[in-house]
Amino acid sequence: MDRRDFLKTLSMGTAAMALPYGVWSAPAQRRPNLLLILADDLGWRDLGCYGSTFHETPNLDALARRGMRFTQAYAANPLCSPTRASILTGLYPARIGITAPACHLPEERLEATVPEKAAPHQRVIPCTSATRLKLEYLTLAEVLREAGYRTAHFGKWHLGPEPYDPLHQGFEVDFPHWSGPGPAGSYVAPWKFPNLQGRPGEHIEERLAEEVVRFIRQHRDEPFFVNYWCYSVHSPWDARKELVEKYRARVNPQNPQRNPLYAAMVESLDTAVGRVMEALRELGLEERTIVIFFSDNGGVDFWIEERMKERFGMEVPPTSNLPLRGGKASLYEGGTRVPCIIVWPGVTPPGSESDAIIQSIDFFPTILEMLEIEPPKGLKFDGISIVPALQRSGPLKREAIFCHFPHHVPAAGQAAGVYVRQGEWKLIRLFHDGPNFAHRYELYNLREDLGETRNLAETMPGKVKELDTLIEAFLKETGTVLPRPNPAYNPRWRPMVQGWRPSGDCILEARDGLLRLESIGGDPQLVAQAPSVEGPLRIRFRMRSTSKGIGQFFWTDGRNPQFRVGHPARIDFKPLHDGAWHEYEIAFEPQGGLREIRLDPCTAPGVVEFDRIRLLREDGTVVQAWEF
Repeated sequence: MDRRDFLKTLSMGTAAMALPYGVWSAPAQRRPNLLLILADDLGWRDLGCYGSTFHETPNLDALARRGMRFTQAYAANPLCSPTRASILTGLYPARIGITAPACHLPEERLEATVPEKAAPHQRVIPCTSATRLKLEYLTLAEVLREAGYRTAHFGKWHLGPEPYDPLHQGFEVDFPHWSGPGPAGSYVAPWKFPNLQGRPGEHIEERLAEEVVRFIRQHRDEPFFVNYWCYSVHSPWDARKELVEKYRARVNPQNPQRNPLYAAMVESLDTAVGRVMEALRELGLEERTIVIFFSDNGGVDFWIEERMKERFGMEVPPTSNLPLRGGKASLYEGGTRVPCIIVWPGVTPPGSESDAIIQSIDFFPTILEMLEIEPPKGLKFDGISIVPALQRSGPLKREAIFCHFPHHVPAAGQAAGVYVRQGEWKLIRLFHDGPNFAHRYELYNLREDLGETRNLAETMPGKVKELDTLIEAFLKETGTVLPRPNPAYNPRWRPMVQGWRPSGDCILEARDGLLRLESIGGDPQLVAQAPSVEGPLRIRFRMRSTSKGIGQFFWTDGRNPQFRVGHPARIDFKPLHDGAWHEYEIAFEPQGGLREIRLDPCTAPGVVEFDRIRLLREDGTVVQAWEF
């Protein structure tokens, strides 16, 4: 059955998608329930059962004692949206086109592309990710719903707003129906979700667990699939103050994991999972429910910005993935090796451990076999069923796993690349990062060198060639787009232009008395230092554009000292992208002293030009003027 025919079978359910729980049902033989819990940015060593001696995770540790703990489980990508897409489709992100967490951007891009140009400081022209999970993919939720399961999604989505939201991807319920990359505003209410207001002091994971339990109670007599994708432990980093102080008193300077704020967030995650598990026990559903716990990528082990120390009161990065190298956004083990616990009552031996190499692309085919559901005709997966590992009936039959990440992430020290893992060997190809734009390679034996400290590429060229052949075949078979050498690359190029510095995929230059910004990707940004003044203020600028999309103005001040996801010091505006000059003025009021200002003039490729930008007081007095 293709997706178009499948959706016809849901015509009645589609009309009821936004209605309260318990509206639509389909007859089915009672199968096990499924609870899929996905943590966000949780590192491989962040749970007690994975070796953490600082974080307290009694509920997840208890879950591991009930089932099987995997020591070599991998996310399909070192960032969130691609891994999430791989879970729902059983396909590699390279094939889907979502290779970066760009699905909150306003621009709808259904295919990955490679721009024609890149900024001179970039050695390669990186790929531009798709920003939506296309509706043509048949998702896990759609297949289970057709099989008679009640389906509900709770928490983070980050695969696109309507019509690419959970309610259009097989789920009957979507809570809180928010497509952003993290919790709206903060973890502790008041939140800024457009359709949800919390009780004062309520934690978002507490509320999500409450809603999960409510859904389970209402459907205790029907097979259900609950997709609980936690917001924790993604930024913004905040937590209940009493928990932060609890861990602050326990900090050991010798422990690489010693961030009390992050530890408090991990505990809130664990408590929420424990609440759901307690409800399953109370309802007599514990032995009838398969539970999968996973993380979408590795933990954040670096400073995203130096100023986050000040903003969040952090003395060290959120976590440490040691002995693994790297973390989130990295192709090293710390970026994609993650905790994974699977409880299959009556099948997985309690307290068992598996060193089978598994990946997020495997969940879809595995779940279908666990639930004894035949895949729809013509449905193909990149993943395989890991039931033999769960049953301890034999080794998995797969040659290798791959991770394609064609993006440059300076904060993580990561160049665009791809890796293959085959047995104990791992080869990383860094696109055009060698002399004369040749690929650069790193080869590691993970059995002997888990920390990836000894690059064997030069001493074992035969192994490099053997594994690189697998990479090349993978890239061709998935039809993915690839980064290209940047002919404009200039290692001496300095991006600051008349007090403004570019960020994102764009080129900035002064030309003919104008500040000219050429947007290559989807989110160009201009940042400038500003005088330390307080408001009310106005920024006034004259601009013309051949791009498209909304515009945004940001500022940092004593209350909001860094630009970040969900930044509260932001005002949206609607530029006219008709190629003509227009005057814009935005009123704002910094608190505790202005620091920097940022203009995001568009969300698509094109050229944007400014002939002047001025910062004014409310009475029109010029605070600072940029004349080009």
